[in-house]
Amino acid sequence: MKEYKYTINGNKYEVAITDITDNIATLTVNGEEYTVEMEKQPEPEKPKPVVRPAAASTSDDAPAASKAVADKANAVKAPLPGVITDIKVAVGDEVQVGDTVVVLEAMKMANNLTAEKAGQVTAVCVKIGESVMEDDALVVIE
Repeated sequence: MKEYKYTINGNKYEVAITDITDNIATLTVNGEEYTVEMEKQPEPEKPKPVVRPAAASTSDDAPAASKAVADKANAVKAPLPGVITDIKVAVGDEVQVGDTVVVLEAMKMANNLTAEKAGQVTAVCVKIGESVMEDDALVVIE
């Protein structure tokens, strides 16, 4: 049994909680017994699973290089997390500084990612529809 003492607007109350069953509590206030129905606690919301879009099939696209094999030092990297919406180059393509190689959607905006140096594309490390994190290698240019 829990006992409490309250003063409300100068009036003193001695409250004893004698029993709680489900959402019904039996209280004694200044010697008089009351039955009180309490509001049920809302069920905590279960976290919703995060669903990512399935990566598009690359059967028509140039084969993507294995992420483990590509030399990441020469890669164009994602400047922020997002989803790849377009790949403008394929393995073997020659690119110049400033050529768009990948389009990355981040924060509901399409970002054209450009080649930082001239050279040949030796690996494409992503697929259309793939989610990437900041600093993930996207295209390797050597």
